[in-house]
Amino acid sequence: MRKPGPRAATVLLTLMLVGCQPGIANEPATATGSSVGGESLAALAKAAETRRLSAGFLIVDGVYNTELTAPYDVLQHTLYHAPNELGIEVFTVSPDGQPVTTAEGLTIRADHSLAEAPRIDILVVPSAEGSRDRDLERIDMVAWVADVGGRAGAILSLCWGAFVLAEAGLLDNAACTTFPKDYETFAGRFPQLDLRINVSFVHSGKAITSQGGARSFDAAMYLVDALYGVDVARGIGSGLLLAWPPEDGSMPYLSATSR
Repeated sequence: MRKPGPRAATVLLTLMLVGCQPGIANEPATATGSSVGGESLAALAKAAETRRLSAGFLIVDGVYNTELTAPYDVLQHTLYHAPNELGIEVFTVSPDGQPVTTAEGLTIRADHSLAEAPRIDILVVPSAEGSRDRDLERIDMVAWVADVGGRAGAILSLCWGAFVLAEAGLLDNAACTTFPKDYETFAGRFPQLDLRINVSFVHSGKAITSQGGARSFDAAMYLVDALYGVDVARGIGSGLLLAWPPEDGSMPYLSATSR
């Protein structure tokens, strides 16, 4: 088991696992809206009333299509629904500013490199093939995530993107989740983190971490609701054929705050 690095987690796991491995906090699949502590996104929501926000998506070779495109679409569509057209400007950032190839074979143009990326209000870290291992050894990239994520008003990870946030020390004081099949791997690498399971996503402080896959839409829609209100989220949902909030109650999540 890898020992936590200097930027690794400091929060002790708070709950004993029921029916899973020790050291993973268990939340039943029916849990909804439970408090997990932390500050709200109120300051960012206030800023969204008077200016456009920016969302920077970190992309690397092997990024997964769904974890990139699901939140990208949702956040970009705020431009069509937010009052006074003050939605979110979205852009991609790759380590060197060059295009990347997704795990499924699409070529994605990067708008910026790490070195010249503009201000980022919302840092989004989608899952990639190397997010659990080789990407964590990219010291410059992890340092960039730590710096930019530390200054951002919100950070959002999808699936294995939580590994990158954790390596950067950004989940030290937050409850979090990741891809279900990798709960044990995550807990093994970051044994002090407050990992929650069986939830679509977790909102704790300014961090929103998602299981990923199709659940990536849930976390992004939730963030839009928190920043712009339910009417804007529903407007986006109507265009993407996503009910908001989900009508069938199929979106268990943990939230520290409510708007």
